[in-house]
Amino acid sequence: MLEFPHIFAPITLEEMDSIKLMNRIDSKYLTDETTLVRVLGDAAKAGYRALETEGTQISPYNSIYFDTPGLKTFLDHHNRRLKRQKVRTRVYLNSGAAFLEIKRKNNKGRTKKKRMSIPLEEMDDFSRDKEAIAFLAEYSEFTIDRLSPVLSTAFDRITLVNPAKTERLTIDTHLVFNNFRTGKKTSLLDAVIIELKQDGRAASQMKGILLDNRVKPLRVSKYCIAVTLTDPSVKSGRFKIKVRVIEKTINKKIQVI
Repeated sequence: MLEFPHIFAPITLEEMDSIKLMNRIDSKYLTDETTLVRVLGDAAKAGYRALETEGTQISPYNSIYFDTPGLKTFLDHHNRRLKRQKVRTRVYLNSGAAFLEIKRKNNKGRTKKKRMSIPLEEMDDFSRDKEAIAFLAEYSEFTIDRLSPVLSTAFDRITLVNPAKTERLTIDTHLVFNNFRTGKKTSLLDAVIIELKQDGRAASQMKGILLDNRVKPLRVSKYCIAVTLTDPSVKSGRFKIKVRVIEKTINKKIQVI
């Protein structure tokens, strides 16, 4: 279990929302908790601040991903379709705020996310919410009758911002997956998924810190890895390679129950 002392000066959600990375470059990385401790120490020395909400700098998240009976959103990603979408609900457990979110990737590799607030009790079923149905129709290619819950993801997130406010870093640990359709559960043990969002015009302090600690980039989707691990019937060869990379990084075999 990762021990995370409050070594960072805090940044508020209001300050975080004011940071607009208009020419944004997104990069994902994979490491383990032992290496992460060194990365956090180096980031604190470099003046990074951590998002603090409800008095803590660690935020637990729960998400539920929705897909078609044939897992179209999963297969679009696996088959390298350039224009694709994901539909999920997410709750920020520290505050209890819940949202319906639609992530869309265009054929230029840019990702845009739209979200709306929903009641917490609609996390696994928003089909009777007229506003949510209208939101889905406006921003998604899917209608509500084509979608149902596939799996949940749970993880703890640390969010860092550099002193110049030109990059944000999300660090996800303790990842746990539960597939509703197959009944299978698993976790990524002490694997850590890092996502760096940076202003493309500015030099990145964090890239240097990650390089110094031998943290390697890996394009990885939590949803796609979760489905690969918990649904043996689905076509997932390309993602199985990434599962093996994760296991090699943490030097452990991921177990599915």
